[in-house]
Amino acid sequence: MSQNLYFLRERERMACFDRASPALKETLLKIYRDNKPTELDQRLFEFGAVEYHIRSSVSDPHYVHLSISTPLLSQEASVAQGISQGTVQTIKGILSDIVELVEPSREGYQLTLRLDFSKIPQGKDSSKIITEIASIQAAILSCQLKEMLSNVASQDTSPGMYKLIKLLYHPREPFFVVRQPEKTIAVFPMRFQENTDVIIATAFFQELMDVGSSEAWAKVPLCTWSPIPPPELRGEQMEDLSTNGGFVSFDILPHHVKGKRLDKTVWNLLNFYAFVKYHVKCTRGFIQRRMRKRLDNLVKILHKASSEEGGYVDDAQGCGCIKSLVSVSKTNTLRRRCRNFTKKVKRMRCPIKIHGFRRFRRRWLTVPKFSSAFKYTKID
Repeated sequence: MSQNLYFLRERERMACFDRASPALKETLLKIYRDNKPTELDQRLFEFGAVEYHIRSSVSDPHYVHLSISTPLLSQEASVAQGISQGTVQTIKGILSDIVELVEPSREGYQLTLRLDFSKIPQGKDSSKIITEIASIQAAILSCQLKEMLSNVASQDTSPGMYKLIKLLYHPREPFFVVRQPEKTIAVFPMRFQENTDVIIATAFFQELMDVGSSEAWAKVPLCTWSPIPPPELRGEQMEDLSTNGGFVSFDILPHHVKGKRLDKTVWNLLNFYAFVKYHVKCTRGFIQRRMRKRLDNLVKILHKASSEEGGYVDDAQGCGCIKSLVSVSKTNTLRRRCRNFTKKVKRMRCPIKIHGFRRFRRRWLTVPKFSSAFKYTKID
């Protein structure tokens, strides 16, 4: 049995908001495109403690067994109920002629599916079908949040009361859903590693509030940002409330979760952290490009000015141009200082006196005299 471990880093693929798992999709496409049956027993690990187990056998070449283990959004639901019946029915409705739910599931996994590759049509449709199969883990998480948001107008909360649910989509990035009789509030504690990221994100949140409060965007969920926790989060653990980027809240009304809007609202909430980080990363890159462009323009101005003065500068770009410009400036400065010093010496009428030089000359620059007690006679 061969085991391959795939560790996907979320920070390297911030712009990837696809529902399908890239590693799972690549593996399933490779199995499908192989013309001969292969013996495969492979495990894939993804960011967020998600695990896939893929198994195919030569004795049964048309079928591939896929087991999925994923942490659920609500820890209370994961311990008590596991995957709900509504989620199971949704999974059964995905490509029912190709995907079959195996009960009981493989030990250590919450879901086991049997995929019939012989029923997948040839051509471009095959890639679309496998992509939909690779997005089942995202469908499981979406179904959980859908069940929470679909009960916005339920009667399980009394007027003036609310129910707080802590959800965990990414490790160390929890968010909260506050269920009230007339609306649902999603609260995101924002944390950043760099101080520059905090400044960029704060400006983005303030602009998001200004745009969301305008008449043109009156139908979208109302966004609010606050540097302190909202009143609904009182009593939560300090580690969940300690942030450097404040708290972003969205008011989800009943018309935001009706029909096709429900799926879009759920996916946007699940990927809000990734979207903010992607925006901060792009903004920081844009600022750095503008700074480099501004620096290049200043270097060109200095390069032109030094060329007009007669200095020689090598043709270079960026930092190389700066180095050549600095070297030429140093050389010109030294020459100018030597020239000025020579002129001053010529104008002086008295010789230069150096303190201590006479003592130095007597000690080191005189020829020593040797004396001997013996006398020598010249021999003809």
